[in-house]
Amino acid sequence: MSNKTSGCLIALLVLALVVSLGLNLGQLLGKLDLDVGMEAGLTSARPKKKLHEVTVQNALKPTRDKIVQIDLEGIISSMDAGGLFAEALPGIDTLKRSLEQAVEDKNVKAVVLHINSPGGEVTASDILYNAVKKAAKVKPVVVYMDSMAASGGYYVACGATKIVASETTLTASIGVIMETVNYHELFGKVGLSMATFTSGAFKDSLSGARPMRDDEKAYVQNLVTQMYDRFLGIVSEARGVPKDTLKSTVADGRVVTGREALNAKLVDQIGYIEDAYTLARELGKAADAGVVRYRQDTGFFEVLAAAKAAPQPAKVQVDVGGGLLPKLRPGMMYYLPPNYAH
Repeated sequence: MSNKTSGCLIALLVLALVVSLGLNLGQLLGKLDLDVGMEAGLTSARPKKKLHEVTVQNALKPTRDKIVQIDLEGIISSMDAGGLFAEALPGIDTLKRSLEQAVEDKNVKAVVLHINSPGGEVTASDILYNAVKKAAKVKPVVVYMDSMAASGGYYVACGATKIVASETTLTASIGVIMETVNYHELFGKVGLSMATFTSGAFKDSLSGARPMRDDEKAYVQNLVTQMYDRFLGIVSEARGVPKDTLKSTVADGRVVTGREALNAKLVDQIGYIEDAYTLARELGKAADAGVVRYRQDTGFFEVLAAAKAAPQPAKVQVDVGGGLLPKLRPGMMYYLPPNYAH
């Protein structure tokens, strides 16, 4: 073997050793950082990473003023995808951080919250509504409703300064839904039974292994009614429409078009997202502002962590229920239209 070849091999080995040491050191520092934070009782071991900007529309004239577009897409859930998937599937933490950064940036004059969502979990929707309302107290927040902004999606929109909907938007669906699966008759047919030991009469109220008692049905219905009353109160306050008027018209769970929503005073105007930008510039007193969106950059170690946590290849599954089985998690309350519940 020549001296030149030996030198190349040694260089490659040294490079591999350096990379390996770097990876191990990074993992060690990350673990130490997390351990120290946990021992100190901290909720976050590291400062929040700043979201980077992507230009959507250039400024009309040279200016540092900008409008930030934040997207709320899909089912609203308390589960944040995080890592590589945070941009495609943003959870409430990512959306809250986007609103906070927009409020803190002095060059951001207004926010356009682009909603394309059928709704989702009750508490997750309420948390996002509160975050939007909090941001709207500092800077104008204009909601633009895309194909759908129903139930929990509309709940979140009620925290905004103004709401713009398309003619073809499906919105409203003001209501609460909760389901459970009852299989006690099936158990009887196959010779199965379930022994349950509880500390109280209502501890297993949603058990599918037995029929529900009348007092249990009243108890669960009362929980749903309480959530509905809160939803109704938020819509009434945000839109200036009395509760009784809402109850007797659009607040019975129905989905309405953007035009119907305008007639019912659920939205402020009909238009497209460009109209939402124009309104945001007007409210933010920034006529020449450009429009940007936030993007979460992913670091090298986050890529490794996401790759390690990536799901296994999808398996072929057959839906023997023909679409009749409920898609909701039993026992959880949702702000969702009826077609998303079945």
